Amino acid sequence: MQSSPDSINPGVIRACQQGDREAFRLLFEAYKDRVFSIACYSLGNEAAADDVTQQIFVKLFTRIGQFRGDSEFTTWLYRLVINSCLDERRKQKRFLPVEEFTPMTVPRKPPETRYERREIADSVREAIGGLKPKMRMPIMLKYVEGFSYEEIAEVLGCSKGTVASRLNRAHKALAKKLSHLRGELEL
Repeated sequence: MQSSPDSINPGVIRACQQGDREAFRLLFEAYKDRVFSIACYSLGNEAAADDVTQQIFVKLFTRIGQFRGDSEFTTWLYRLVINSCLDERRKQKRFLPVEEFTPMTVPRKPPETRYERREIADSVREAIGGLKPKMRMPIMLKYVEGFSYEEIAEVLGCSKGTVASRLNRAHKALAKKLSHLRGELEL
């Protein structure tokens, strides 16, 4: 049985902190897809995201004792993910092409509709990938992970006002970059 992040209780985290490998496996199963998703959106490359995901769980295994419970576990975990992604970007010293990221699933629609949607998705992904990390991270946490401003602020280590400002700037940049799509989207 696979655990979801919502089903992980504090007892599992305490068991991990005491070295329980089965509890750690539950934690891994519950969070591996979300960690990979964040890394993928952050890095724009599945291979790099896979590497970072592995690194995160090694760090989690060795550092879970540092989790004090001052915040939600997910906030602490996602902060580890974002810091690791930023470290990976610094190591690369270049931006990876967004084209290397491929969507995980493609809905079954008529071929022309799938093509049009793929083109739109590629344009959106490219526009998001072109944002500076300080604007891309809040967009990803807000719209992919569904975080509140408070949660984003805690994960990024900044104020809610800073989150709002970065999201506002990102929205404006995306609107400008994606203005050619106006009228192509069905609402």
